[in-house]
Amino acid sequence: MRLGIDFGTTHTVAALVDRGNYPVVAFGGDDLFPSVAAVATASDELRFGPRALAALERPGWRPVRSFKRLLAAAGPRTRIAAGERELPLLDLLTGHLTALRTALVEGSNAGVEAGEELVAAVSVPANASSDQRFLTLEAFRRAGFEIAAVLNEPSATGFEYARRFGRTLTSRREHVVVYDLGGGTFDVSLLHMAGLANEVIASTGAAALGGDDFDAALATLVAARAGLGRLADEPWALLTEECRRQKERLLPQSRRFVVDLAAFDAPPLALPVEEAYEACGPLVERTLALVEELLAAGQSPEWEAVAGLYVAGGASGFPPVLRQLRERWGERRVHRSPHPFAATAIGLACFLDEESGVTLSDVLSRTFGVFREARAGEEVTFDPIFRRDTPLPRTGEPPLEVVRRYRPVHNLGHFRFVECGRLRDGVPDGRITPWDEVRFPFDRELREREDLAGVTVRRGAGEGPLVEERYRCTAAGTFEVTLTCLEDGWSRHYDLGRRGDEPAVRV
Repeated sequence: MRLGIDFGTTHTVAALVDRGNYPVVAFGGDDLFPSVAAVATASDELRFGPRALAALERPGWRPVRSFKRLLAAAGPRTRIAAGERELPLLDLLTGHLTALRTALVEGSNAGVEAGEELVAAVSVPANASSDQRFLTLEAFRRAGFEIAAVLNEPSATGFEYARRFGRTLTSRREHVVVYDLGGGTFDVSLLHMAGLANEVIASTGAAALGGDDFDAALATLVAARAGLGRLADEPWALLTEECRRQKERLLPQSRRFVVDLAAFDAPPLALPVEEAYEACGPLVERTLALVEELLAAGQSPEWEAVAGLYVAGGASGFPPVLRQLRERWGERRVHRSPHPFAATAIGLACFLDEESGVTLSDVLSRTFGVFREARAGEEVTFDPIFRRDTPLPRTGEPPLEVVRRYRPVHNLGHFRFVECGRLRDGVPDGRITPWDEVRFPFDRELREREDLAGVTVRRGAGEGPLVEERYRCTAAGTFEVTLTCLEDGWSRHYDLGRRGDEPAVRV
């Protein structure tokens, strides 16, 4: 069976490929599989999805929510501290997706048979790091899915736009802006749509901006208005969850924001809804600023060449979001998906459907490069390897390659790989994510050393061996490098990502 799966911060959604249709899978009557885990405080037992929600209704269970947000700053060894238990984040993700696979077979209307191969296209945020992409891909594989493609979430949503609002695309208006506001992340992408070929021109976003942040802002407001003072973790979680429930009940015509405070032995609190909207105003404004930043970029077309701004993601249902978007960019050009929670999953299924004929050319959302020694260790310089907005290879195509050859004049290569959102004057600027540090011996006498960390970079006696650096970037946006001394073939290969002993993240 072939399906598109959108692993979201609050819910995971699956859509089937079914003879040109892409129905959303229902789990016991609900189209959404909760992205939540529960850990037993006494036994450290873990449950996921609907079973986790059922466990949390009883005492003795602790929730683990929004673990997708942890991926933004995670590495392959990141650990999660939940209750008295500490476990690798990758194991938590694998447990969640294994529960999803079980539910597809035993508790859904998908018609999946036990042992049937599940081929999936999956999604990641447009600004996801290589580690986030690796962890997502690896967790799906460990859970028993065969991964056919990894797409950026707004890119997948673009296919759903073409199905719903294809009539807005004309020869004069071939561009679409996808505004994807989920529970934990925000992405915005500019797509060029010509027939069945979609090309991503540029993407940006924020790794920690979404419905969770609206909930926290509302909880802060309610705690202040109700005089609850500074709350400990568990009462704060209860209040935040209540604010989330009431937020999701708001309609454009709502006038009051009412919160049940029985858990705090306090009467319900009713606030003018505009006061709740004002508390979240700076967060909504941040998303608008990112849209404007995207539209102001050099490769962006004039607004008149944009067919529409497409709004998706569960958090986009918060009334002031659509209102402010339409105030800024016009009522007729801003469209909200009729299935905002499922738009990405439907787009993924459409992409996976061989009969649909659609193709996608995506781009890197950040720059990948390396700090290296210069002037025999006297200086450090930065070399960009794959720049932001570089077109990625299509699924099934060979990876992108960059090859560098040179003769070093020093004994050791010390490579510090990083990714960043942008370059300023040729060096990383803004958010910089450090990755592997690789030490590669140019001097043959160093090859037998197990630990090169204590070796000082120094100028050699003469010109060194001919060295090749061969970098590859896959369709999933992950990187690898092979370093080779060409004269004798001595070589080392590295799959690049964050490494080291990472502290546990408490949730």
